Amino acid sequence: MILCIETSTAVLSVALARDGAVVCERVCTEPRSQAALTAPLVKEVLSDAGITAGACDAVCVSAGPGSYTGLRVGVSTAKGLAFGAGIPLLSMGTLDILVEGVEETPAFIVPMIDARRMEVYTAVYSAGGDRLTEVEARVIGPDAFAEYLEQGEVLFVGDGALKCQEVITHPNARFREAFPLARHMARRAQEDFDAGKFQDVAYFEPFYLKDFIATVSKKSLW
Repeated sequence: MILCIETSTAVLSVALARDGAVVCERVCTEPRSQAALTAPLVKEVLSDAGITAGACDAVCVSAGPGSYTGLRVGVSTAKGLAFGAGIPLLSMGTLDILVEGVEETPAFIVPMIDARRMEVYTAVYSAGGDRLTEVEARVIGPDAFAEYLEQGEVLFVGDGALKCQEVITHPNARFREAFPLARHMARRAQEDFDAGKFQDVAYFEPFYLKDFIATVSKKSLW
């Protein structure tokens, strides 16, 4: 039994999986709900299954990239559960989770997590889900991913995909908005559990990709 927690984007989700298959889940689309609702959703999922965290064999959390605050909440929750229940910690890259949710079979899959303006967190994957390039923060221009588009159909998927639709106009480009969900972590989490690919609970940190930059509000406080 593996508890999966996904908090990296606008959609919050928690799922419980047995042997790689989802038993129950919760999905919340309320904006900026990670801090307030991650723990309650975990409690609901465990209650649905009639178990406690200690009955789980591991907890798996989305590792990023994505929302700085969302990743901090998710990883803190997962580490707390792992430490408190004495169970192993697993992690899965957010782009990998997006690719796991793709049912189409294009030549290439390019998951895109919205950053800001025309920037996305992205990488290129094969049709079979193998990552072919490094994860990067990339500003999208008209010639982005041209070498892959010339080879066949490319599916751009994620919450950053649609904003690139007017920029990438190649006929082989396809676009679909989607969010990484905890249910799509189940298969890989089971594989990593079987392989013993556990994280160090004390030292594991999210993959932010870029440093967090605090800004000063322009609104007057007085």
